[in-house]
Amino acid sequence: MVGLMGGTFSPIHYGHLLMCESIREEFNLEKIIFMPARIPPHKTNISIVDAEHRLNMVRLAIEDNPYFEASDMEMRRQGASYTVDTLKELRSSLPKGKKLFLIIGADSLVQLSSWYKYQEIFRLATIIVAARPDTDFSLLNDTIAKFRVEMDADILMSAHAPMNFSSTEIRNRVKKGLSIRYMTPPKVEAYIYENGLYR
Repeated sequence: MVGLMGGTFSPIHYGHLLMCESIREEFNLEKIIFMPARIPPHKTNISIVDAEHRLNMVRLAIEDNPYFEASDMEMRRQGASYTVDTLKELRSSLPKGKKLFLIIGADSLVQLSSWYKYQEIFRLATIIVAARPDTDFSLLNDTIAKFRVEMDADILMSAHAPMNFSSTEIRNRVKKGLSIRYMTPPKVEAYIYENGLYR
C-alpha cells in the first residue's frame, strides 16, 4: 500500500511531515511518495521558487525517514502537473494489485470537481483526506457523501489532528527577516538561507 503526497512544497514544513507520518501509521502504508509539482495548475498566480529547489528541500526534509520517498516524476513532465496523469504513471510503475492512496487536504477535496479529469482520480486511487485548521466539516462531509454516491469513490478520513503550519507564513517570515526555526527541519531552513529563497 503506497501513499502519494503531491503539492507545491514551497517550502515543505513540519505540518506536511507530521501529517504524513501520522497517516502512514494510521493506514499502515508501506511508504509515502512526496511529489513536488513542476507547474501546479491551481497556483499559477503566485510566485513559486524553482522546482529543483523545492525537490531538494523535500529530499533534505525526509532523508532520515525510511518510509518516505521523494519523486521528480511531475518535474520531468512538460506543462502543468495534473494529478490524474501522475496517478496513471505511478500506477503503471507499481506491482499489479498494489493499492494506491492519494493524500489530500480537506480544502483540496472540496475543490476536486474543478481538477482536470477528476472523475478518473477516484478510479485510480483511494483518497485519504486530512483536515486543516480551517476545515468546514459540514461542507467536507457533504462533499464526501456526494462523491461516494456519484462516483462510487473510496474516501477515507484521517484522524490526524491538523497543525497550524503554512508554507505561506514561512515565506512571509523569511521575507521579513523573521525566524522560521521549529517550523521546518533545520536542513531545509539552512537550504533556504544558503540559496537566498523567498527574499
